[in-house]
Amino acid sequence: MRQYVLPGFLVLADIFTLIMVAFISLFLRFGELVIDAYFVQVVVCLPFFVISYLLMLAAMHLYTRVWRYAGTREVGAVLFATSAGAVIFFICTLLVNIHLPRSLYFISYIVATGFIGLGRLLLHYVIIHADTEKVAETEQTPVLIVGAGDAGAMIAREIMQFHTRRRNLVGFIDDDPRKQHHIMGGIRILGGRGDIPTMVEKYGIKEIIIAMPSARRAVIRETIEICSPLKCQVNTLPGLYQLLDNEVLIQRLRPVSIEDLLARDVVKLDIQNIEEYITGKTVLISGAGGSIGSEICRQVMYMKPARLILMGHGENSIYLIHQELSQKYGTERIVPIIASVRDPRQLDRIFDKYRPQVVFHAAAHKHVPLMEHQPMAAVLNNIYGTRNIAEAAGGYGAERFVMISTDKAVNPTSVMGATKQVAEKVVHVMNDRYATKYITVRFGNVLGSRGSVVPLFHRQLAAGGPLTVTDPDMTRYFMTILEASQLVLQAGSMGKGGEVFLLEMGEPVKIMDLAKNMIRLSGYEPGVDIPIQITGIRPGEKLYEELLTQAEGTRKTAHEKIFTAQLEEVDETWLHQQIDSFQQCRTEEEVIHVLQRIIPTYHPNHDPE
Repeated sequence: MRQYVLPGFLVLADIFTLIMVAFISLFLRFGELVIDAYFVQVVVCLPFFVISYLLMLAAMHLYTRVWRYAGTREVGAVLFATSAGAVIFFICTLLVNIHLPRSLYFISYIVATGFIGLGRLLLHYVIIHADTEKVAETEQTPVLIVGAGDAGAMIAREIMQFHTRRRNLVGFIDDDPRKQHHIMGGIRILGGRGDIPTMVEKYGIKEIIIAMPSARRAVIRETIEICSPLKCQVNTLPGLYQLLDNEVLIQRLRPVSIEDLLARDVVKLDIQNIEEYITGKTVLISGAGGSIGSEICRQVMYMKPARLILMGHGENSIYLIHQELSQKYGTERIVPIIASVRDPRQLDRIFDKYRPQVVFHAAAHKHVPLMEHQPMAAVLNNIYGTRNIAEAAGGYGAERFVMISTDKAVNPTSVMGATKQVAEKVVHVMNDRYATKYITVRFGNVLGSRGSVVPLFHRQLAAGGPLTVTDPDMTRYFMTILEASQLVLQAGSMGKGGEVFLLEMGEPVKIMDLAKNMIRLSGYEPGVDIPIQITGIRPGEKLYEELLTQAEGTRKTAHEKIFTAQLEEVDETWLHQQIDSFQQCRTEEEVIHVLQRIIPTYHPNHDPE
C-alpha cells in the first residue's frame, strides 16, 4: 500500500498545480483586465489542460521514479512531458473549437514546466534531507578527494547522490592554481597536495580518495607519501587502462597498497610487433598458474592467439587461471594441461599434439632458502626442466622460445640463482642447434608474486606483527607483475635469437623502508604500533641484487625499459656433460660442486648442511 502513497500525492499535487497554473497564466496575460469570455473559456478547457499534462507526466513515468536519485534524465523527462502536454492541450482546444490567445498557451507551458520542475526538485532535496537527518553526524566519514578532474568530479557526484549516509565530502585537493579556492559541483577546492595535512587536521578527515588515474606514477607516489603518516583511510582508483571501458564508481575504489607506492609509469608497448608473433599462433606457457605465468596468459589473450596452452604442475593454479580466462574468452581456444617440465616424454606428447609456435617458459623453483636445503630439486626443475622444454620447442619447430630468468642468476650466492644461470646457458646454446629463436628475459623481484616479501608482510600485519626483515641494509629491485609480463612479451618480439634481455628495474628499494611504508599504509606507526624484527640473512641471500656481471656489459634497445647483455660463450658438449653429471651426485655437497664447475662465480654464502 505504501508504494501508492507518493504517486497518489504527486497526482493530486499536479492537479492542484495545473489548476493554479491555468489561472496564473490568464492573470499574467491580461493582468487585472481579465476578460470574462476568456475566463469562462479557461474554465471550460480546464479538464483538457489538466488531463493533457497528467497523461504525459504519467507516460514519462514521473509518478514512479525514485526521486532521491533524480538527475539530468529526470529534468529531461519533465521538459518532454510538459512540452508534449502543451501540444496535446493545443490540439484539444482546436478540436472543440475553442480559441484562446496563442500567448496563453506559451505562458501556461512555461509556468507549468517551472512549477512541476521546481516541485520535483524540492521533493528530491526533501527526501535527501530527511535521509541525512536520520544519520547522526558522527556516523558520517569526512572525505577529502585528491584530484579535481573528471574522475574526482564523478566520485564526488556519486558520494553526494548515493553515499551521504556514510560519507561527508569536505572538499577537493588539486595542484592546479587555477582551480584552487573555486567551487566545483558545490564543493570547494581547498588547496594543493601540500595542504593535505593541514586540511586533514582542520576538518577531521578520516578518508582520502586519490582520484588521479591518469597521473604519472611519481605524482601518485608523492601523494601516497604525503597521506600515509596521517592515519587516514587512503583509497585510490584503478589505473587509467583499467577504467577505459568502465565508469568511475565508489565500488571501484580500493585501499592504497605498497604496489601503488613502488609502481612506475605505464609501460609503452609496441603492440604491432607483439601481435605479429602472437596473433593467430598457438602459444604454450609453462608455469601458467604462477604469478608471472598467469599474467603472461592474460596479456597473450589480448593479442588473440589461435590457441593458448596453459601448462603447469599445480592442479589448482591451472584450474584457477583456466576458469578466469574461460569466463572472459570462452573455452575453445584455451587448453589446460597438468604436466611437469621434468618429464621429457610427456612434453614430447604435448608438443607433438599441439605444435606450439611460441613458448614462454615461466616454470621454475624460485624460493631461495627452500632450494638451499634441496639443491637437487632445483637442478631437476630449473636445469633439466628447462633443457627438456627447450629441446621440445626446437625439435617441434617452435618459432620462439622465451625463458623467464632472474637477477639472482648474476654472481649467484644461492642454489636457485646458480641453477637459473645454468638454465640461461642451456637456452643460449640451443640457439645454435635449432631454427627456433631462443630468448632469455632477466628481471628482479615482482611485487605480490608468490613467496615474495610483500605477501609475507601482509600476513604478518594481519597477525599484528612483527614484520621480519633479514638485514637493515638489504635492498631489492621491484616491478609490478603487470609491468614485468608486458615487458616479457615486448622482449619476445625484439629477440633475434641468443639474447639475454634485462628489464630496467629503476632504483633498488630498502626492505626496511618497504616494511615501514607498509605499516604506515595500514594506519599504524612503525616500531610503536607494529614492531620490526631483524632476523639475519638467510642461506643463499645477498644484501643486494645485480642485473648483470661486469663481463656481460649492456646495450640499449629500441625500448627504453629493455636492455641486452651478452652471455659468455660456452661449449655446448661440455655444458651438457656437466649437466648430465648431476645424475651421479649423491650428496648436496656434490651438487654444489658441479654447479661451481659450471659457474665459477657461484659462491655460496653458507656451508652446505
